[in-house]
Amino acid sequence: MSQAEPNQILLNVKDLHVYFGAIHALKGLSFHVKKGEIVSLIGANGAGKTTTLKAISSVTGYKGDIEFEGKRLAGLAPYEIVRLGVAHAPEGRGIFSPLTVYENLMMGAFTRSDKKEIEADLEHCFTLFPRLKERIEQRAGTLSGGEQQMVAISRALMARPKLLMLDEPSLGLAPLIVKQIFDIIKKVNSEGTTILLVEQNARMALKVSHRAYCIETGRITLSGLGRDLLNDDAVRKAYLGG
Repeated sequence: MSQAEPNQILLNVKDLHVYFGAIHALKGLSFHVKKGEIVSLIGANGAGKTTTLKAISSVTGYKGDIEFEGKRLAGLAPYEIVRLGVAHAPEGRGIFSPLTVYENLMMGAFTRSDKKEIEADLEHCFTLFPRLKERIEQRAGTLSGGEQQMVAISRALMARPKLLMLDEPSLGLAPLIVKQIFDIIKKVNSEGTTILLVEQNARMALKVSHRAYCIETGRITLSGLGRDLLNDDAVRKAYLGG
């Protein structure tokens, strides 16, 4: 993993509230991510992890304050947030099934015009996921679940993000593919990309994270170093099977 730069906060979330009608989904979340870190949000289904990422991406409305590199994100459209350097690989992958692998990846670069650098980043994705190069002209909807997750992560990387947000990258995947995905997460981070990870597999998430936050019913209840939470009795009982 890359070394986080001391005191250099890349993302700062303060007093975040999200409502869906009468449902108060997020209840005053505050947390930060420093440049160079992997930070995980762990918690049960429905805790508010995915909603947090959607708020940062401006996919859902919110009250509170979200700052990226000191710039307030309130009022910005999702594509403007991508241009600032925040990319989001959503839960369920969100790939464009009728499009080819190549077309999906190029969709990730839609805010860019630096053609040579785009081609270089495409090759880098194929270095990370050689299987995608073998399937470059294959329709994404015909790929296996693991391959589709590779497309989702690569598409986000094609935006050349400063912050990569991954929502449940291991969901529904075989253990061998899960290990491969997490190895790639560590490699991407070691190359300088900061990562905010939402992950149901708390054990794997905490193993690769510099820091983590536990979310329960829309509130952060615990935070600390990934290795410390991995050994915390309360976390082990709640998320790691005792």
